[in-house]
Amino acid sequence: MSKTTAATAALTKAGIVFDLHPYAYDPDAPRVGLQAAEALNVDPSQTFKTLMAEVDGKCVCVVVPSDGEVSMKKLAAHFKGKSANMMKVPEAEKVTGFKVGGISPFGQRKLHPTAIDETAQLYNIVYINAGQRGLLLSIAPEEASQFLNAGYVDLMAE
Repeated sequence: MSKTTAATAALTKAGIVFDLHPYAYDPDAPRVGLQAAEALNVDPSQTFKTLMAEVDGKCVCVVVPSDGEVSMKKLAAHFKGKSANMMKVPEAEKVTGFKVGGISPFGQRKLHPTAIDETAQLYNIVYINAGQRGLLLSIAPEEASQFLNAGYVDLMAE
């Protein structure tokens, strides 16, 4: 497993402080984010998954707790759209340059409009995919938000 990914290289180049946390990736896990949290013995609500979605056909990146579900209505509203849906796997991999299960909001081929669930602000650090299956990074939420030019918003389904 490489410790240098497009995500870690982008953060390092920007001078952002983070720590790496490798874990045993289980490709058969029903929910990869929950499996990662369990493997690292971290609270699932502090472990964030990166999802790629489309709002009115435009690509957006969403960073939300691994133990929650995104409200498509809230997502569309945040990006001032009418409808939102999850991007299909091949398209998500193409636009990000990462494989599903290893998609990071950092170091994607292009910076897409990004939203981070507001609960990230509850923690001094959050765990987010580092751009490779089986590798998370811990980062201050404020650093992540600034790097991604992302706002905090309530994105979770009730």
